[in-house]
Amino acid sequence: MIEDIETIDEFLARRTSDVEETIRQAAAAEIMPRFRQLTADEIDEKSGPHDLVTDADRKAEEYLTQALAKLLPGSVVVGEEAVHANPATYEAIRGQAPVWIVDPVDGTRQFVHGDTGFCTLVALAVGGVVHASWTYAPARSQLAVAVRGRGARLDGELLRPGAPTPGRDLEIATSHPDYTTDEQKRALLGLQTEGVRPRPCGSAGLEYLAVARGELDATAFSWEAAWDHAAGLLLVEEAGGAHLTLTGEPFRITGGNTLPFTAARDETTARRVRGLLTAGL
Repeated sequence: MIEDIETIDEFLARRTSDVEETIRQAAAAEIMPRFRQLTADEIDEKSGPHDLVTDADRKAEEYLTQALAKLLPGSVVVGEEAVHANPATYEAIRGQAPVWIVDPVDGTRQFVHGDTGFCTLVALAVGGVVHASWTYAPARSQLAVAVRGRGARLDGELLRPGAPTPGRDLEIATSHPDYTTDEQKRALLGLQTEGVRPRPCGSAGLEYLAVARGELDATAFSWEAAWDHAAGLLLVEEAGGAHLTLTGEPFRITGGNTLPFTAARDETTARRVRGLLTAGL
């Protein structure tokens, strides 16, 4: 555990910039040298053709695991690739030790195809509560940081998405059909209505950033993996947005959520999207 003399808030006050630099260094060392340079033997499938992993994912996660644990003694790291190798690792999110939740390359499919729409996601949580998050898109030179109670910023500029323009269709990024159950597909069909423009999502982290910037009105996602959502949900919250599951409760990174769930640029929009999703059932 973190030492009694220093709370998570105190750690963040002292070391947030060190976390930022660690993430930048991981991307510079392990991700960007492989961008548009991957060979076939550096790419593997996990659960299917839309679920890819590369040497960049593995090496960047190894880098971050070592560096982040060193920054905060007593902390543990839950990374996407480590959980794929040993699912029991995920249980640390439900514990009381500070946990770094890491997606080394969110949007691996885009990364493999040479598209800039990928990012590195890092969140710091304790007891299921996310206290800080970092969303770094190295190919776009963008870094978004959120600290609970201290707002969300993109490259130092405060994020405030505001409400959608009245009378304009809501643009909503949705889960890929491969990752939805039949019941979830029915819920998502509720978005196929006048005044709503759903589209398939790309990198979850960058979709959350788009919501926090007011470039996207909402998301509607049907899976729970904390590494995809923890960083972005805090970013949206601290920008002034909201997230709701089908039961009307905020999404919990510890699991047990009723899916799909939405994250939106304001609470009114979140409630509207939730209503559309429940109407589809």
